[in-house]
Amino acid sequence: MPPFRRKKSGKSFPVKVCTLDAELEFNLEWKATGKDLFDLVCRTIGLRETWYFGLQYEDSKGFISWLKLDKKVQDQSLSPPSGSNGGCVFMFLAKFCAEDVAEELVQEVTQHLFFLQVKQAILSMDIYCPPEASVLLASYAVQAKYGDYDESISNKPGMLSSGDLLPQRVIDQYQMTPEMWEDRIRIWYADHRGMSRDEAEMEYLKIAQDLDMYGVNYFPIRNKKDTDLWLGVTAVGLNIYEKENKLAPRTTFTWSEIRNISFDEKKFVIKPMDKSSPNFIFFSQKLRMNKLILNLCVGNHDLFMWRRKPDSMEVQQMKQQAKEEKQRRQIERNKLAREKQLREAAERERNAMEQRLLQYQEEIRLANEALRHSEETADLLAEKSRAAEEEALILSHKASEAEQEVTRVRLNAMKTEEEKAYLERKTREAELLTQRLVEESEKRALESDQLKTELLKARIAEKQAKEKLLEFLSRNTLSSDSTNSLSQQQPACINDYALLLSDDINALDIDDSKSSSLKSSSLLFERDINSYEMLEDSEVEQLSLEIEKEREDYLEKSKHLQKQLKELRSEIEVLKVSEKQCSLDNVHAEQVRLGETKYSTLRKVKCGSTKARVAFFEEL
Repeated sequence: MPPFRRKKSGKSFPVKVCTLDAELEFNLEWKATGKDLFDLVCRTIGLRETWYFGLQYEDSKGFISWLKLDKKVQDQSLSPPSGSNGGCVFMFLAKFCAEDVAEELVQEVTQHLFFLQVKQAILSMDIYCPPEASVLLASYAVQAKYGDYDESISNKPGMLSSGDLLPQRVIDQYQMTPEMWEDRIRIWYADHRGMSRDEAEMEYLKIAQDLDMYGVNYFPIRNKKDTDLWLGVTAVGLNIYEKENKLAPRTTFTWSEIRNISFDEKKFVIKPMDKSSPNFIFFSQKLRMNKLILNLCVGNHDLFMWRRKPDSMEVQQMKQQAKEEKQRRQIERNKLAREKQLREAAERERNAMEQRLLQYQEEIRLANEALRHSEETADLLAEKSRAAEEEALILSHKASEAEQEVTRVRLNAMKTEEEKAYLERKTREAELLTQRLVEESEKRALESDQLKTELLKARIAEKQAKEKLLEFLSRNTLSSDSTNSLSQQQPACINDYALLLSDDINALDIDDSKSSSLKSSSLLFERDINSYEMLEDSEVEQLSLEIEKEREDYLEKSKHLQKQLKELRSEIEVLKVSEKQCSLDNVHAEQVRLGETKYSTLRKVKCGSTKARVAFFEEL
């Protein structure tokens, strides 16, 4: 129960408390103290690590102040009511920073409030952040806001608007479009898959705490030489900066070296532990500023000493509860991750099935087209088949006629063969007869010559040879008659033979013409068959086409963060607008060139005794 329960006779007033992600409205009793309001806010938001936070407000003179917890709210020079409820407005902010956020910030709500405040300080350029680190921090901020990278959502134009992710100084210093910044943020955003919101916010804080201006409250001061300097109040001590350089301190004093802090009017006196060392003295611009400096110094010193003591029972209990809560959330995350994996696997399987369905539909479409082509081809082939059948009928008719003709020719040929054999036989007989007649004629010619010779002799012996001569003459007359009959028969036989031979040749010519007709018909039919086979091959080739599968794209993760930052720095260096570089950019570039970091600079300025550092400060 709140310690300030409203009574019927008591008065109350409205107040409005704003955190960086919420607004709270309360009615406070008129006598309520700052602690009453602070505790009420902490209970409302569930915050137990209260020592880092405070309530900030604008006082009646327009200065920023922190609400004192031990005084009544109404007694602290509040500005006139300006809230929507007509009440006073307070900002619930982290007043002190942790040395190591990973070790000290226990509750998730504490981490979240720190994250929101540091992010706002970077975007409002209260904390200097290099361009490459700004992109990396933006990727963690996106992971904390949207969760795991989803290509279908995160690739939408304007989804990762650089306006609320990057400092305006960084955007103005480079000739890059918002889309170019989004692409670079998206590359690192995709690497953070599986990281929860609190883990992403913690990674953001781990990187942010390495920035030079993180956790530093700057106040303008002067030393005894009237040199304008900056005093930086931090969680580990006091830093002194030159007026144009808020990044690299010129000297530093840790809280363990400081024994006492006090101020008189605008003069601020810090007594070191080393009694041989002179006091550290500087001058502020306003008395009210000295009060704020002292308040921050006391609070940071107390936290510095408190961190170096064993944890109290409350802190131990808080850490144990936070550990158990983290384990419980981790178990839940693992369970959700398994369910997500199963869901993604089912989604992938569903997508694969849809792809297969689309593939099958495409194959069915191709098969239907192939079937349609096949049907058209079948119709064409059917017509060709009908034409071929008709042609085959004609050819078969012609073939039957040709067979009949061949049969007739064969019969004629058989008759011709018999006549030919008869003529050959007659010819051989005639040849033999002719040969004999020739021989006989020659013989008779020879005998005639002999007879002519002997005729003269025979006349003398005419009487004696008359009987023989008559006998010879009678025989010669008989031979002459037979020869004349044979010579008349021979030309007739030859003419008959020539006639038969001519008939055979004509018959063969007819046979050849029919044979050529058969061959031409056969070639025509064979050509039709070949064209069908070629068409059939093209259909098979069309149905054998395969669909290629899409390959899964994956993003290769970098092994070293600094290498990524260096690569990004080199990549955007060519797009830098030199005219828009500020003094802090030049200081940071020089630190990068020398290889200096926040911690190496602090180690260097800590060197030497306290006395020597005080003397160095006086000479600035």
